[in-house]
Amino acid sequence: MGKAMVLVYTGDGKGKSCASMGQLFRALGHGARCAVVQFIKQDPETLDSGEYKSAMQLGVTWKHFGAGFTWEGENDKLNAELAKRGWEQVKRWISASAFDLIVLDEFTYTLTLGYLDADEVCTWIADHRSKEGFPHLVISGRNAPKALIDIADMVSEIQEVKHHLQLADRKAEAMIEF
Repeated sequence: MGKAMVLVYTGDGKGKSCASMGQLFRALGHGARCAVVQFIKQDPETLDSGEYKSAMQLGVTWKHFGAGFTWEGENDKLNAELAKRGWEQVKRWISASAFDLIVLDEFTYTLTLGYLDADEVCTWIADHRSKEGFPHLVISGRNAPKALIDIADMVSEIQEVKHHLQLADRKAEAMIEF
């Protein structure tokens, strides 16, 4: 494996998590050891997430550190606590060279909402990424902070042009939203 890269999918458009999962499935095709750490979103089993089901069938390690939308009930406080636990898990995996690629799904929210200090996280990544065994990191979420963009090797901003959920009679559907 070449130098580990940090890939960021950000923006207001739909498809950031899907693009991240595409990177994961591509890496699996090359025999990579892969993991997903999902922040903010509710439990993928409860959500009946298609990407979670597929990842489980392919032996991907998946850890969930989210309580759901931050504006609902006590989710903001719980998401802040879970973000810290999730980031500690990611650092343990990186330090142990446990994986070749790790997806940090919805991770930008933990930085922009102040659950984690963006500068500290980015400094940690920058300080460790030259070490043997550091994995590729694929990070998704809206409003990627400048510190993350600065250390990333690739940043794609996904823009919304039109979204089917803006239509009056449309609801979230399996295979499309989850």
